[in-house]
Parts: sequence; C-alpha cells; structure tokens
Amino acid sequence: MSVQEYLEKHLLSRKIEEAVNAAVRAKAPDPVLFIAGHMRRAAPAVITRVRARQILDGHGAPAVEAELGVGANAMLAVSIAACKAGAAEKEVPLYKHIANLVGKSATTLPVPAITVINGGKHAGNGLPIQEIMILPIGAKNFEEAMQMGSETYHHLKIARKDVILEKYGSDSCNIGDHGGISEGLDLVIAAIERAGYNGRIKLAIDVAATDFCTGKKYDLEFKSTKKSGQNFKTADDMIEIYSQLCSEYPLVSIEQPFDKDDWEHSKKLTTLELCQVAGDDLLMSDPERIKRAVNEYTCNALVLKARALRGCLDWHLRRRTTPKANQVGTVTEAIEVVKQAKDAHWGVMVSHRSGDTEDSFIADLAVGASAGQIKAGAPCRGECLTNYNQLLRIEGELGSEGVYAGENWRTVNTS
Repeated sequence: MSVQEYLEKHLLSRKIEEAVNAAVRAKAPDPVLFIAGHMRRAAPAVITRVRARQILDGHGAPAVEAELGVGANAMLAVSIAACKAGAAEKEVPLYKHIANLVGKSATTLPVPAITVINGGKHAGNGLPIQEIMILPIGAKNFEEAMQMGSETYHHLKIARKDVILEKYGSDSCNIGDHGGISEGLDLVIAAIERAGYNGRIKLAIDVAATDFCTGKKYDLEFKSTKKSGQNFKTADDMIEIYSQLCSEYPLVSIEQPFDKDDWEHSKKLTTLELCQVAGDDLLMSDPERIKRAVNEYTCNALVLKARALRGCLDWHLRRRTTPKANQVGTVTEAIEVVKQAKDAHWGVMVSHRSGDTEDSFIADLAVGASAGQIKAGAPCRGECLTNYNQLLRIEGELGSEGVYAGENWRTVNTS
C-alpha cells in the first residue's frame, strides 16, 4: 500500500487540509498546537488507533512504499502536531512524552548558549563570524543561568561604548589580525567581569565559515569595503587562530569552523581537543554524515535544528527526492540523530533558526532528549524568549527533580 493509498483509505488527507485551513482562518497564535487539537478531535471519527508497525518498521523506516514528495514545512508541522497530540493523549507534559520516545526516564535542563553579539553576513558590523555566545555553566540551576546571561547581555548592551573606548581607544573600529574576533571576545569578557560572573560563564562562537569561504580560503574582511589583504586565511591559518583563541579566552565551543565540505581540517581541529567542535552544515543532521564524522572524528558535537526548515525531507525518503536544506524534517528523525550522537559520546546542541516562530517545541525537545545545550538566541524578542520562558516553567514544574546540566553540558547522558 502506498502512502497516498493509506491516506485516502482513512480520509487523513482531507482532515489534515481541514486542520490547516481552520488554523489559517482562526489566525491561531500557535498553529501547530491548533492543528494538533483539531486532528485529535477528528481522529475518533476517522481512525482511533494506528499501530506504529503499520507505517514504520523496527528501525523506524517506512514500512509502506513512499511515493509522495511531501514538503518539509508541512511534514514538520504535522510531526510536531502529532507529538503534541501524543503528549495530550497520555496527559503528560510534552518534554516527558519526548523523554519516553527517546527511552529516558530522567530529564535534564540544558545550558543556554545565549547570543550576545551577532556578526556574519546578516549583521551590519565588521565581525565575520555569525555569533558570539555565552554559556553560564557555573550556574546552580537554569533560572540562575538565565539571570547571569541576561545581566551580562544587558551590561554589554548598555556599557558597550564605554567598554570599547576603555579597551581599544578611539581607533577601535580597526580590524585586527583575527578579523575582529578577538575584539568581540574582549568586549564580552569585559561585560562578564562587570556583571560579576568572571569564571562562571564560558564563551562559544558560531563561525558559519561557509559564508566567507572562497576558493578554499577564508576572507575575514568579506564585509569590508577597504580590505587590507592580511585577513585572507587558509584553513591551516584558521586552525592557528582557533588554537590561539582557545588559549587566550574561556572558549569552550566552536560551531562550523570550516566550509561545510572541509572534512580534513575539521578533523585536524577536533583531534587537537581544544574545545567542542560542533557540526552544523558539515553534518546537516544527516545520519549518514554523522556516521562518517563519528568514524573519522571530524567533530564531536551535533547542532540539531528541527525548526523553520527550507525544504528538507525525511532522510528515509531522500532516494526519491532532492532535499534543498540541511536539517531534520520530523520529530522521529530528530530523536534518532540525538541517539546517534549520544551513542558516540558527542555533545548535542538543540538550536533555533533565524526568523523562527514563537512556538517553544525546541525547549521541550532539549529537556526531553537531555541534550545538555540549547541555542535559542538573545534574551530578547518573542521568538527567543518563548523557549527560555518554557524552560523556566519546566524547571519550576520539575522542582527538586529538575537537574541543570551545568559543568556536564557536553556529557549529559541520563538513563
């Protein structure tokens, strides 16, 4: 039986269409939750129970012939809706339902990787890397972690002019040998010290190196109209820069340090064991690429993005389609790649995406999967705060059972 035949047999295509149309008409603030509720109410009249093996085999692969090119945005929305409906049916919180799907009996609150400086191709400053983040690993719980992160963020925001002048003087607009990266890290360190959290907050950077890689070289002045010519670096030069940054700053994580297809130099950096090397574009949350990275020791952490996709299909269906994006398309796949990363003793960073929605699913995913890390942006704007607020609610609900990853942010593996 094909997927199309299965959907038609149980009238599921029509019900999904009705749910989506109803969400549009209602202008629902949480369309995913609205669709989940609509489908749950419709299910008894159509189909009361679906046994998993009717659709998936023991490995989670489709047991029916897949002939449809399903759009990833629709696939993810329905997958999240089904996950929320499952939690509602069991009358348990979403994070506990996800923990059950992962096969864990305990949950852990993640360390937030809070963005404090944006750079890269979408920012108007000269910083070549995409983000500088702070990780409050020295906090005793998630609530204190958010307090530490928020105070540092606002200290940086309010005092940045004074700090820049104090650190660099009036010529602070000049770009140094590290393309402005050191200057940005110095600024954050100064803000941490002023907030009184020196030693308790670590640093992380998302390089997004693919954005400024040209002909196997990295242009750290790619946004500058006046290029000095001194910041066009080879991959080996970049390794030296990263090594120096790790020795001079409390830098504990580097995300996507090289071009997405540069496996060789990513391996060189990882084998130095200077810090966490997190694969984003390198891995694409693809099980086959993760398997290769594990075998070749190309990185030691997974960046998991299960939101705002751009056309990716479930990896089980890729032989019949051509994906145009780099991240997972279903909750099932997200869970599988988390298990794959954990089995390799990797770190896992659940991440948002630019232009994300105000749905807080990734907060529940990070807790349920005991990821240990979550990257949800700065402590401002609704699409970022929704995840942080949900994590605060979860910690309050768990009470004494809520464990903050803290110093174990890379090695959380509860059973």
